[in-house]
Amino acid sequence: MDLEAVRTFAAVADTGQFQEAAAELSITQQAVSRRISVLEKNLGVRLFTRTPRGAELTIDGQALLPHARELLRVAERAVASVHAGRRPLRVDVIASRGAQAGLMRGFHRAHPEIELDVLMLFEIETAVAAIGSGAIDASFRAVAAPGRPLPEDIESARVLDEPLQLLTGPAHALAGARSVTLAQLAGHRIWMPGIVPGTEWGAYYDDLVAEFGLSIEATGPNFGSDALLDTIADTPALATFMGEHTRLIWPAGHGLRRIPVTDPTPVYPHSLIWRRDNPHPALIALRDYLGSTRPHQADGETWKPAWVKDSDVRRT
Repeated sequence: MDLEAVRTFAAVADTGQFQEAAAELSITQQAVSRRISVLEKNLGVRLFTRTPRGAELTIDGQALLPHARELLRVAERAVASVHAGRRPLRVDVIASRGAQAGLMRGFHRAHPEIELDVLMLFEIETAVAAIGSGAIDASFRAVAAPGRPLPEDIESARVLDEPLQLLTGPAHALAGARSVTLAQLAGHRIWMPGIVPGTEWGAYYDDLVAEFGLSIEATGPNFGSDALLDTIADTPALATFMGEHTRLIWPAGHGLRRIPVTDPTPVYPHSLIWRRDNPHPALIALRDYLGSTRPHQADGETWKPAWVKDSDVRRT
């Protein structure tokens, strides 16, 4: 059914005049007559009876009118759902308890009027494809990993350098330290079952191990953060790395310690990526918000992989 014909039918029904409907729709009276004629032919019924006072609905026209109005309302909602600024801003944060989710919570506090859809995608290829297709508007990633160039229509800006901390149980040899150096970690077993080969964080930790001679173990199934915390609390020989802004909760009896790492402090580079031609006004607001919050600069010397470019950092 031709939606413009339906719109014209509703206009004639409301005004009772073909001429007034034409003026309301900014078309000629002949165009109104033609649309109504085509609609009547397609439906196989007469919709109006011509009278000296104008046009009156037939019984079939009266039956059609409420459905025509509903069709027009559905069409308006469909247009509004994809109109820039009318739909929620869709952003991938990878994990609900990580720094990226914290950045989005801060953005929501600053802009409570902006509707958000926050989701979690695992693979960077999946996120990039979703941005390219318009399924999502943006994603937080560590970009420029070796062999992982972004498509030309995807832009990125580094928004946070997050220091890593060492997480230990109460009986670990380093549990009492106020800080530890990367050199002190050599020979200690660092257990990180969440590292997956081929991911951007896998590339990050590969470079960290290669440069400082660390022992990071990714063995065993990844049962999630609760199982990781239980194991670290109960196993004096194991520790793990955790981002400074990662928000986790554990039982008080675990006695876990978060210990700053120094000389240098390894920082994980979080970037926002988006499609260059994305017109959503809330995306501009998000980028402005992230640009106004400088990437965390840890005290003293920091380390990041060579493939992370300082020029990617957004500054105010």
